[in-house]
Amino acid sequence: MPGTPSRCRPQSGEATCAATGNDFTISVSPANGSVKPGESATATVNTVIGSGAAQTVRFTATGLPTGATATFDPSSVQSGNSSTVRIATTSSTPEGAYDVKITGDGTDVDKSATYRLTVGGSAPPAGVPDIDVNNVKAHLAALQQAADNNGGNRRAGSAGHTASVSYIEQKLRDAGYTVAKQRCTSCQYPSDNLTADYPGGDTSQVIMLGAHLDSVSAGPGSNDNGSGSATILEVALRLAKDKPSLAKHVRFGWWTDEEQGLNGSEYYVGQLSSTDRSKIKAYLNFDMVASPNAGYFINNITSTTGKVLKAFYDGLSLQPEENVEGVGRSDDASFKDAGIPTSGVAAGASARKTTTQAQKWGGTANSAYDSCYHSACDKYPANINSTVLDRAADATAYAVWNLAVGDAPPAGSDFSLALNPGSGSVAAGSSVQTSVGTTTSSGDPQSVQLSATGLPSGATASFSPSSVTSGSSSTLTLATTAATAAGTYQVTVKGTGSVSHEATYSLTVTGTSTGTVTVQNPGSQYGFVGWSSFPLQIRATSSSGRPITFRATGLPAGLSISAAGAVTGTPTRQGNYTATVTGTDSGGAVGTATFAYTIW
Repeated sequence: MPGTPSRCRPQSGEATCAATGNDFTISVSPANGSVKPGESATATVNTVIGSGAAQTVRFTATGLPTGATATFDPSSVQSGNSSTVRIATTSSTPEGAYDVKITGDGTDVDKSATYRLTVGGSAPPAGVPDIDVNNVKAHLAALQQAADNNGGNRRAGSAGHTASVSYIEQKLRDAGYTVAKQRCTSCQYPSDNLTADYPGGDTSQVIMLGAHLDSVSAGPGSNDNGSGSATILEVALRLAKDKPSLAKHVRFGWWTDEEQGLNGSEYYVGQLSSTDRSKIKAYLNFDMVASPNAGYFINNITSTTGKVLKAFYDGLSLQPEENVEGVGRSDDASFKDAGIPTSGVAAGASARKTTTQAQKWGGTANSAYDSCYHSACDKYPANINSTVLDRAADATAYAVWNLAVGDAPPAGSDFSLALNPGSGSVAAGSSVQTSVGTTTSSGDPQSVQLSATGLPSGATASFSPSSVTSGSSSTLTLATTAATAAGTYQVTVKGTGSVSHEATYSLTVTGTSTGTVTVQNPGSQYGFVGWSSFPLQIRATSSSGRPITFRATGLPAGLSISAAGAVTGTPTRQGNYTATVTGTDSGGAVGTATFAYTIW
């Protein structure tokens, strides 16, 4: 009789083994996740019989960061079944991106799949509060309880919906909001909208955030739309806790009867006078922001308001997309139809994730973003993706702080202003750049408007950006014309916030430039958040043999370049960056090189 086939085990570098009769495949969904140090990520490890009979598969994980552990529940399955892996980090786990290898040790063959774990990758940018996702989950648990205690749903007009309104109303009143309930008399199920205004800000310029609070009658609606309702509630509470100075007025809304045709929000907008409608400068909608097989979608992504949300997700290298599935299907449509600029966040409903989306976001291709959409299984916590929820909460805060938080800081707030370099030489007809750095020296960060005076005839100054929040920097470009007279000029750079500060740049204009500068391209560069970068020396040559000074734009946050061309520092934010280095010789000749810099 034939001998028993030897057991297939992949050698180093091999992804799979050839089948020996009994075979299976393994996959992880989602294929990636982000946690802060001390938090945990979960994913489903799926096995499918590829050929032959089922076999016992035991799971292990390797490639974990320091301090992290992986547990499987159950620790083994028969192929064709699945397990849940929980990767737990500690407060000392280093930030960065890690490829965790999940191995299924089968009776006949071994197979593996990779889970991409990012530690520290979901924190919002500096100056914006980090919303605690556990607080958002606590609100979700309360909304689930409201459904459990009242027939299993929170349909508009039901006792579950009334209990949900009461829960949110009390939280807001306790936090100091002016809260109003509005009876929607034209709704299919007459019931209450809830709005909350935070004191302060210009009431002629209102930034409004909203989410529908009702569910369908089939279930509790934890993702649709407890997730959006809980998210904006926690952001509202954080706004009241931090008490930032507001340039614009902030209002929140929880709509009823959305599931019957956007009735609650349509009623609210219809009751506004034309003057009150004109005061709402932007409405942001949050509907289904924690779908299990999530996508990252933004309503009207190319609009002015949409670009603010896109900037947050771009900072996490998530490449968000337009919310095509949700067009006209949620409460932002009521505001858009009234001529109010709208945007918002969604994670997907019943549409199916494409292969391309699964490759960049993780998850399962050709499966619904939320397979429990409008079903009884839309429950907390089973139908909530914590990683996506956390990001949506931080994105919401990012939008509020960027759109509404003002530049009138509390008394005692101050900043400093510095230029690097503080002098430069340029040939008439060319330009030179310097970095304008600001630092918060006391109190809270504030908006600083930048300007320049003392320019020679024919020269112009431009700042990118023209205003910054203290603690950030801008690039000043001084451009001359061929007619600009040679000489040395003292250019005064002024930063105006609650107070004003100045710094002086010594600009030397020489005759029209001659010769060329060639900057050597260093090629693509890579690094990790929190790891000091190996010094990168940029090199260049001047055809006239003159000394060269360097400047750069687009470097990853935390990195800088010296006048001698040394790029150093510690990256502070993940992303794909395009850096441009400019070399200028003392005669004004200029050369550039552009290269990619990826931070994990």
